[in-house]
Amino acid sequence: MAPPSHSHSPNISNGDCGECAGASSLDGIPVIDLDILLNGDAQERSREIRDLGRACEDWGFFMVVNHGVPEALQEAVMEACKELYSLPREEMAEYIAAGPKDPIRIGTGLFYSDVDDAVCRRDYVKMIAHPEFYCPAKPTNLREITMEYSIRTRELLLELMQAIFKSLELDGGRISEALNLESCFQILVGNNYPPYAGSDWVMGISAHSDHGLLTLLFQNGVDGLEVKRNGQWLLAKPLPGSLFIITGDQLEIVSNGRYKAVVHRALVLGEQTRMSFVSMIGPCLDAIVEPVPELARSAPQGMEFRGIKYRDYMEHQQSSRINKKAALDIVRVQHNILTSQGAPNNSTEAASAGYSHTN
Repeated sequence: MAPPSHSHSPNISNGDCGECAGASSLDGIPVIDLDILLNGDAQERSREIRDLGRACEDWGFFMVVNHGVPEALQEAVMEACKELYSLPREEMAEYIAAGPKDPIRIGTGLFYSDVDDAVCRRDYVKMIAHPEFYCPAKPTNLREITMEYSIRTRELLLELMQAIFKSLELDGGRISEALNLESCFQILVGNNYPPYAGSDWVMGISAHSDHGLLTLLFQNGVDGLEVKRNGQWLLAKPLPGSLFIITGDQLEIVSNGRYKAVVHRALVLGEQTRMSFVSMIGPCLDAIVEPVPELARSAPQGMEFRGIKYRDYMEHQQSSRINKKAALDIVRVQHNILTSQGAPNNSTEAASAGYSHTN
């Protein structure tokens, strides 16, 4: 049995994570071994897939080990980002002036959250990596490094998605085709959280869920990522060599709510600069994302979400205030509301079209 998680206030250290114990860290955060998922014997793979399903269902958050992303590449990404942040402002002006829909955007200084009523301290660089790759021109080595990183992490995340489909007892090929994952949307985000000399903490990013399917995150050894677990905030401490995986809104929609997008936030806790780097994948921007019909049919209340084009969902989320998981409300089915014909609005017919297939 996995040890219980340790709930605590955001500004209290949670102790060392220690070594992996079975399928969880000492905080109870699930740990998934990619090597077993891909190369284990049938019994090992089956057990790891079940563990992965439980991680998605109970946590929406886990660590992956033996993932094949070299530590040297992670360090190179961090060093290139440091160099980017140190560039003169005029050399970043084009990207600082960019809008939310532009493929490259750099944000600097402080911004404020209307939801949390707290100062948010974050500098960031955002770049779309797939289906087309974009990258700032400087520093000159950034493009090569981030392109390699995007390819490796995209492959890793797509392998995890196939295992997640298996954990739901779904045909992964059929779902991948419906979501057009060959043309999946991928974004890279480098975050830089300046030190804070206060005695408490300040907000780095307010509580939110991610709009995609899966997000991969690693950090520079300085903690600050917190996830919401059973109504409490848990400071996530990575095991050595692990990467964090965060489930997103599109996975919650596809799974008809069985796998929940996890609410998380970033805190600035002390006098060290915290850096993190994110790789997130979502469906193809033009894919209609909706619950898989067989999952909707087996659910007590039927279909939990209506279909929506991923591009439209993402634009809705990014044009709204950060407010935990409020963006999902735009597609959430309101149960016990009668249609014009007087029948309950819980039909799964609308979900069937995108996943239809011939036998």
